Amino acid sequence: MNTLERARRRLRSHPTALDAALAAGVLACMVAGSFVDPHGPDGATWAVRSPDPLSLVLMALGAAALVLRRRAPRTVLALTGGVSLVECVTGDPRAPVAMSAVVALYTVASATDRSTTWRAGLLTTTVLTGAAMLAGPLPWYAQENLGILAWTGIGATAGDAVRSRRAFVHAIRERAERAERTREEEARRRVAEERLRIARDLHDVVAHHIALVNVQAGVAAHVLDKRPDQAKEALAHVREAGRSALNELRATVGLLRQSGDPEAPTEPAPGLDRLDELVGTFRSAGLHVEVARADRGGDLPAAVDLAAYRVVQEALTNVQKHAGPGARAEVSVVRVGPDIEVTVIDDGPGQGDASGSGGGHGLLGMRERVGALRGTLTTGPRYGGGFRVHAILPVETRTRA
Repeated sequence: MNTLERARRRLRSHPTALDAALAAGVLACMVAGSFVDPHGPDGATWAVRSPDPLSLVLMALGAAALVLRRRAPRTVLALTGGVSLVECVTGDPRAPVAMSAVVALYTVASATDRSTTWRAGLLTTTVLTGAAMLAGPLPWYAQENLGILAWTGIGATAGDAVRSRRAFVHAIRERAERAERTREEEARRRVAEERLRIARDLHDVVAHHIALVNVQAGVAAHVLDKRPDQAKEALAHVREAGRSALNELRATVGLLRQSGDPEAPTEPAPGLDRLDELVGTFRSAGLHVEVARADRGGDLPAAVDLAAYRVVQEALTNVQKHAGPGARAEVSVVRVGPDIEVTVIDDGPGQGDASGSGGGHGLLGMRERVGALRGTLTTGPRYGGGFRVHAILPVETRTRA
């Protein structure tokens, strides 16, 4: 920070001292101007003459009033205008007392609005110029009278220009601060959305694999004594489900790593191309699942592909947990026009979370995931028993902001 900037900040922190120094400067200029003879043989010249005592008093009063120009600008303008009016009528030769009124008018124009500036400027100019022309000792066309008109107009115009510039700078700063706040809010919103997405993925992965582990562990415990071979097969499924859960958890939690981290996951997110593998895990857990696909085998956008996979995964997990033993499930993936429709139905009598009354987060997570792609999700019990999950996902879509 340079010396000039430090001095400017120090003066701004003491406005009364600054106004007192300005008042002293204006007084010095008015006193010096009172020694100028505007009617010399060669034009305006310095003359050895003393100002009238009344003029000195008026100059002192006008300068003293300027010390309070920031606190009461209109009152100071009235005081300086009053002493200037007295000088215009009685001064001969006239002292430049109107200089204090010009400074006060500038202060009013810079501190108020434009309409107030117009009213104060017109009133001050009209009263001082009219009094000087009509009641003063000089002819109405004297240059001192025209000088009053010019200087009051300049004071009002300069003050209005300064006020406009301050308003412009303030508007720019406000706009920049608003833009900064908007960027911060956008960043926080994106972080919240990313956390919600990761939470949904974690829920889907954990719920799916834990359900399979629970079923296979129950089978192993049931047949451990009588059929150890079958128990060994169930434990192998438990180990495989645990390995798959760890891999998916590692890939999901790895999204929290920095982008430049060499250990960041490179495996693509699961999609419908792994549907047979997903269904196989449920079949190995004892759930009878049939799959029907008519999706033309085309490539889907990554978000749509992942959402369809998660809908099937969560729906079959709910069937596994809530439909009861012996339940059968059917998975249908069909491409209909610009949409892809995913349907999962079962014939189990269980309700629980599958019907949305169990208080779980499965259906809520599916609904949020489908809604983020501007799709629709319909869930509910089937007539005659069972449950139905039906999702319509637009293939060409933009995620909702």
